[in-house]
Amino acid sequence: MRKGIYVLPCFLTVINLSLGFLAIIKTIEGNFSLAAWFILFAIVFDILDGRVARWTGSTSKFGIEFDSFADLISFGVAPAILIYQAFLIRYSKVSKAIVLIFVVAATLRLAKFNVKSQNSDAEDILHFQGLPVPAAGGFLASFVLVYQMFIQEISVKTIPFIMKEIPFISRLIPLLIVLLSYLMVSNFRYSNFKKFKLNKRKSFRFFILLVTSGLIIFMYPQNVILIISIAYMLSGIIDYILRIYILRKKIG
Repeated sequence: MRKGIYVLPCFLTVINLSLGFLAIIKTIEGNFSLAAWFILFAIVFDILDGRVARWTGSTSKFGIEFDSFADLISFGVAPAILIYQAFLIRYSKVSKAIVLIFVVAATLRLAKFNVKSQNSDAEDILHFQGLPVPAAGGFLASFVLVYQMFIQEISVKTIPFIMKEIPFISRLIPLLIVLLSYLMVSNFRYSNFKKFKLNKRKSFRFFILLVTSGLIIFMYPQNVILIISIAYMLSGIIDYILRIYILRKKIG
């Protein structure tokens, strides 16, 4: 600390933290859609601060700790308050315990990540152990966003089969919060996409897929963000099942 801190990564972390704080304020004011967008934009800055720190060689223990405190606010506390106000406030006291479990699990997940980062070379870690806290918070925020579109009947382009299932999924929110909490503290592996580098040559088919995906996200942003969140959440479970299957096949 006597040598100072790296300004740019820390500045991006401050933006992440600020967006999480604003999400809490907007939730209290009853503007759930804007609160959800703040959480989703915070994910962008959370990704950027780590990338910038690695690109500029400015990673530090202070940066890791500061980033974790910001993540706890933006993706642990803010989504918990948002989901409670949007869905669970009218239910019993059990709902308070459920969102508390989410916050505790997020805190444990961040603490475990920090310890692992300090005891190993972060550049060599190709998988996250447990669902990352931003992914868990992002899932809750993206669902709130889509649900608000559904109940307010906002006239924007949507994917019909997704919107049709929203009432059913909303009834499973308590179960989904418990599932997310478990996944965060589990040993399931989740990709950190460090193998994916845009500065390396890619196939033409990959370029077409990237452009197509970008257009779909542009046309149906809320729906696609939710789909991506669900897909990433399930990827760790699917990876575990496949590894068990392959292992048993080798033994057999």
